[in-house]
Amino acid sequence: MKRGGRPITAQYLQNAAAFYLERYPSTAQGLRRILQRRVARARLLEAPVMDNVEQAIDTIVAKFVGVGVIDDKAFAQTKALALHRRGTSERLTRRKLKLAGIDGDTLDQAFAGLDQEIDADPQAREWRAAVALARRRRLGPFRPAETRSDLRARDLAALARAGFDYDLARRVIDAASPDDLGL
Repeated sequence: MKRGGRPITAQYLQNAAAFYLERYPSTAQGLRRILQRRVARARLLEAPVMDNVEQAIDTIVAKFVGVGVIDDKAFAQTKALALHRRGTSERLTRRKLKLAGIDGDTLDQAFAGLDQEIDADPQAREWRAAVALARRRRLGPFRPAETRSDLRARDLAALARAGFDYDLARRVIDAASPDDLGL
């Protein structure tokens, strides 16, 4: 026998959205997904769900966007900068932000803003991100000298999985020392 869930009302969805946004930054699409999951879970538990629930979700999301709690542009810029600092490639960053619900134009604006903020062109930005990942994961020149040659292929594969192209990964991994990376 299934236990009953809480009834899904407009007030419940409003409270759930506010509770979520107090804890996590989100995009409009991300909040919509969260609320839809709540509704799906309630239906699974056979809880009462209000009529026009999708319209209520759209209204709640629009309300949070309207008051500025949700700002996809700011979210994209902040997330792109954070991912760049961690050593995430542009390719992987774009994929993550698209999954979060950011459209292509907003993504382009976020990367233009990132280039201005770190004062670099896209190639220099990718280089910095690859070096940051190598440093964080202790790959290539950040690895002890005696193990470097044995683990070169593994290090190249790690950068490739992170979305960096082969030439860039090779230049980072084959650098003689961290000082040769120019950062």
